Amino acid sequence: MANQTWQPRSQLCTLPGYEVHVWRASTARQTAYVASLQQTLSPDEQAQAARFRFERDRQRYIVARGVLRSLLGGYLGLAPAAVRFVYSDQGKPALAPELSQTPLHFNLSHSGELALYAFAHSAQVGIDVELMRGNIDFEQIAQRFFSPQEQSALHTLAPAEVAEGFFRCWTRKEAYIKAKGLGLTIPLDQFTVSLLPGKPAQLLYCQYDPEETSRWSFYDLSPDVGYAAALAVAGRDWRIQCWDWSPHPYL
Repeated sequence: MANQTWQPRSQLCTLPGYEVHVWRASTARQTAYVASLQQTLSPDEQAQAARFRFERDRQRYIVARGVLRSLLGGYLGLAPAAVRFVYSDQGKPALAPELSQTPLHFNLSHSGELALYAFAHSAQVGIDVELMRGNIDFEQIAQRFFSPQEQSALHTLAPAEVAEGFFRCWTRKEAYIKAKGLGLTIPLDQFTVSLLPGKPAQLLYCQYDPEETSRWSFYDLSPDVGYAAALAVAGRDWRIQCWDWSPHPYL
């Protein structure tokens, strides 16, 4: 069950074992806090920020990573700068071993002016948000990355429904592979998610392991007008709580 009301929070709340917390942050409205957020970043994150060509992109990266640190610090009872990460071979971040006595899984995604974050205890999570741009070739991308079943479903949609159907499919697929943490070692066309309007978000078929369909829950999110987003969580019967990030009292 997903509570789609994005509730403002001035402080972190407890994360029960049966809940997944999803946080939303604007990466464009925190300009007053960029300097403070940047101070919490690690040297490698600082170096990554410096590599951006455009100042807008640099600031959005700083905000996205700084907010992640502020949220993790709140859940762990640490200063944001004290949070340490390790990375899988595919680049998925996780908490450093010395911080993971209590398993806390997380994932983040940012697109346009929004960043989304997902947190759960003892369950893998993946989240994806996409600005629904209209200047892309949906058919060409679907032929390259969607399964035959997904392509067929997309073709049944009326022209006015294609963009939303495409992004429903794309965000669900991205959320799943991000939760798995295996990157594109899982070919996107080797598993099928639902995309038709009015149908539940779910994994319909997985070529490399048919049992996967019973192991994962999917949830659509509505973070803002013009955006599509999805959440994938290992297991069943999750309660999803959606929160709006505020810089106080984290900074």
